[in-house]
Amino acid sequence: MKKYEKRDQQAMAIWAADCAERVLPLFEKAYPQDARPRTALEVCRTWAQTGVFRMAEIRGASLAAHAAARAAKENHAACYAARAAGQAVATAHVAQHAFGSALYALKAIAALDMVQAAVSVVDEYEWQVQRAPARLRPEIRKRVIVQKCGDKIAIKIPKDKDY
Repeated sequence: MKKYEKRDQQAMAIWAADCAERVLPLFEKAYPQDARPRTALEVCRTWAQTGVFRMAEIRGASLAAHAAARAAKENHAACYAARAAGQAVATAHVAQHAFGSALYALKAIAALDMVQAAVSVVDEYEWQVQRAPARLRPEIRKRVIVQKCGDKIAIKIPKDKDY
C-alpha cells in the first residue's frame, strides 16, 4: 500500500470532504433529519485541520455515514452521497479512502440523472481533479478513472499493489 506524508493525507481528506460535500444535498434533501453524513464531514475536516486523531471518533463517524447509506438504499443518489461522506472521514485512517469518496460522489451524480450521466460525471470529475492540490492531481487521475463507453459512463478505482 502506498504511503503518503501526513500533509498529503490531510490535503486528501480536505479534498475528499469537498467532493462529498458537493453531493451531500442529495442525501439531506431526501433525509433531512439524518445528520450522520454531515457529521462525518465535520469530523473529517476537524482532523484535517488539527491533526488530532481519535480512532473511535473517526471509525464511528465513518460507520454511521455508511449506516445512513444503507438506510437510503432505495435512493441511489442519496446512498452514494452518504457513502462519499463515510469514505472521506475514513481518509484520516487510510489515505486511499479519499479516492473512494470521489468515486461515490461521481456515482451519486450519475444516479441523479442517468440520461445526462456521461456529461455531468465528466464535468464533476474535472472539478474534482482541479480542486485537488496540484501535487496530488496525477495520483488522483491514476486512481479515479472515468471513461465514456458510448453513451454510458464507467467510474472505477483500479486495484494494484499500491492500493
